[in-house]
Amino acid sequence: MVEGGLAPPLPTGMVVAVDEHLVVLNKPAGLLSVPGKGPAGADCLSARVQAVYPDALVVHRLDMGTSGLLVMARGATHQRALSQAFAQRLVHKRYEAVVAGVINTNTPGADAQGWHHIDLPLITDWPNRPRSKVCHELGKPSLTRWRVLGSGPWPNTTRVLLEPVTGRSHQLRVHMLSLGHPMVGDGLYASGPTQALADRLLLHAAHLSLPHPATGERVQWNAPTPF
Repeated sequence: MVEGGLAPPLPTGMVVAVDEHLVVLNKPAGLLSVPGKGPAGADCLSARVQAVYPDALVVHRLDMGTSGLLVMARGATHQRALSQAFAQRLVHKRYEAVVAGVINTNTPGADAQGWHHIDLPLITDWPNRPRSKVCHELGKPSLTRWRVLGSGPWPNTTRVLLEPVTGRSHQLRVHMLSLGHPMVGDGLYASGPTQALADRLLLHAAHLSLPHPATGERVQWNAPTPF
């Protein structure tokens, strides 16, 4: 809750789907998924949702700068089912991003559908938290699939589709940085000129697919990319 004990209302269009088992949200960029430190961190997506759906519980999160699809469970039973689906990698997510540099669609290494793989272990960069970094000695296995969608909205930028197979902190951002293509608007990993191109991180969770926590039937949602 925030000052006065009331969370701000849910903006129009934020609730993508809701039933007695789950709530699917389209989180705007700049809003925390869960409470942060101090009074400034009290306003967040989970608090706003719980003000309307008191039984809504956190299952996963998106970085503050990332927009797009996020699911909350309604009740502990469905939270356990969804958390298990994430742990078993039964949840499929696709993100759209704009990155610095030109990536050709015929870049070597793609499979028949145009997907490339980044398989680099990641670890928290403790002296520079909250940054993460590639670490071959101590990092956790991390795998991302990506492919080119087309040219970006500015010269020398590219629009890409990203599919995290694992779910490490800042995985997509660090993996694209490892290729020499940081995300536009990224205040942690991009250079000043690349940051300045946009007033937000250009990373959006555009597709979410998972087994419904009550029925096990696979359900999916899409959220148009706002950039």
